Amino acid sequence: MQHPELFPKIDRPRRLPDEIAKNISSAIEAGQLKPGDRLPTEQSLSDQFGVARTVVREAISLLKYDGVIQARQGVGAFVTEARQRSAFRISPACFEKRKQLVQLLQLRTGVQADASALAATARTAAQLTGIQSFLQEMVSAITQGDDAVERRVDAEFAFYRAITEASGNDYYVEFIGMIEAKIFENLRSVAVKNARATEWGTAVLAEHQAVFEAIRIRDTEAARKTTRDHFERAAQRLADRADIADV
Repeated sequence: MQHPELFPKIDRPRRLPDEIAKNISSAIEAGQLKPGDRLPTEQSLSDQFGVARTVVREAISLLKYDGVIQARQGVGAFVTEARQRSAFRISPACFEKRKQLVQLLQLRTGVQADASALAATARTAAQLTGIQSFLQEMVSAITQGDDAVERRVDAEFAFYRAITEASGNDYYVEFIGMIEAKIFENLRSVAVKNARATEWGTAVLAEHQAVFEAIRIRDTEAARKTTRDHFERAAQRLADRADIADV
């Protein structure tokens, strides 16, 4: 179902993808777009809003993470039923300073700790191998210094993502994936800058190694505790770094 000229062009918004996502959400709430309706194509939305397709693509990504729309491979994006939509909506406006990254780490701590505890008993041998490969990637990146900071950050995210997937709980995967997506969309530069400034040597690596070892020996409580310890310390390290400019 096409909706030509459904949306007005936006005149100098503060952040284009957020404004577009808000307009599409408003159209859904007003009943102009109903559950099951297919969104206009990226090109059509680009023309209607008067913005580049990359901006439309980012707006659609925001709506996907909120559960407002669902993409179907090769078909398009469709409006979801209200009951399917995510209960969480973290406004991109909240992601302007380092303190928001601290808050996200705090939000993630308990959920990630419980996911690690589940992974300690639910993980397969293949999943453990995958988790270990990301740990080894972090070790390798450390030896290369500042040139590999982004690689190290990506490996750390991948390490905990693999652990979450090994928990076997799709809700943990979805929730933590939402947090990661928001960090990568809005706070990646802050995370990388913090990683570059932090003494990310033996002590921090030992935190990750302790998590891996607990999962390897299937120690549920140790996996929960070591994961919680790491994220609490990570949040504190970030909060303590007064020399990092917010970006």
